[in-house]
Amino acid sequence: MEIRTIHANGVEFAYLALGDGPLAMCLHGFPDTAHTWRHLMPALAERGYRAVAPFMRGYAPTEVPSSFEVGALVADVNALHEELGGDSDAVVIGHDWGAYPVYGTTERFRRSVALAAPPVEALLSGFFGYEQLKRSFYIFLFQTGLAETAAASPGFLEGLWADWSPGYDATRDLEFVRRSLGDPANLAAAVGYYRAMLGTTPPSGRHPEPPKPSRPVLYLHGERDGCIGADLVKDVTAHLPEGSRAEVVPGAGHFLHLERPDEVNALILDWLR
Repeated sequence: MEIRTIHANGVEFAYLALGDGPLAMCLHGFPDTAHTWRHLMPALAERGYRAVAPFMRGYAPTEVPSSFEVGALVADVNALHEELGGDSDAVVIGHDWGAYPVYGTTERFRRSVALAAPPVEALLSGFFGYEQLKRSFYIFLFQTGLAETAAASPGFLEGLWADWSPGYDATRDLEFVRRSLGDPANLAAAVGYYRAMLGTTPPSGRHPEPPKPSRPVLYLHGERDGCIGADLVKDVTAHLPEGSRAEVVPGAGHFLHLERPDEVNALILDWLR
C-alpha cells in the first residue's frame, strides 16, 4: 500500500489507503504502526470501504507535534474525518492508544470498534492489582528521564511484543516499528503519550477534555493479553453506551488483530454491517 500525506489539525499525517467507498479509519497503538492493519484493510476494501490507516502523531513519517494528550488525538481524528471526506457512513477502528480517540469520537461515526484498551473507567477498576502493575511497569518507567534510553535499548520493544502477544512472531511488525520510531524525536513522541496520560507533561491547554462515548462500541480483547489482563475487561460494557458489545478472542494476546486476523476481521465486519 502506498504511503500518502494529508494536513489535519495542524499536523502533516502520513497514511495508508486501500479501496473506495465510505471512510473506514484504522488507528494504531504502541509500539506499532499503520501497517498493523494489513490484514483488516483488504477485508474492509472488499466490503466497499475506503480503508485509511494514519501513522499517529509523532510516528514517522507523520510529523512530531508538541502535545500528546488524548484530547489532541481526538482532535486529530475529527480533523482527519473532515479532510478525508468522511460522512455519516464513516466507521472507525482503534487498537491500544488508537482506541482512546475512538471513545471520544463515536458521534461522528456510524460504527465504532475498540481493541485491547478499555475505557479508563473500566481499566481503573483493576489497574492497581499486583499482577496488572507488573504488566504496566513500562508506563511508570516512561515517566522518568531513563525512558528513551530504556526504550531504545536492544530487546526492549521486542520484549514488550513477546510479553503482550505470547507466541506471536512479530519480526515483520518490529521492522516497521524501527522505521517509525528509529529517530530519537519519534521515540520521545511515543513515550510522550504516556507522560501526558499521567500528567508528567502538563496539558497543552489547546484541547478540551474528550467527550464520553455516546453511541454503541464493539470492544474486542485477547484472552491471553499480556499488556492488559482480560480479567480487567469482564465488565467493560458497563462503561460503554447501551447497545455496545464485548468479545474476548480465545487464544489471542494484545495484538489480537494480527494473531487471529480471520476471527477478528469477521467480528469487526459483522459489527459494521
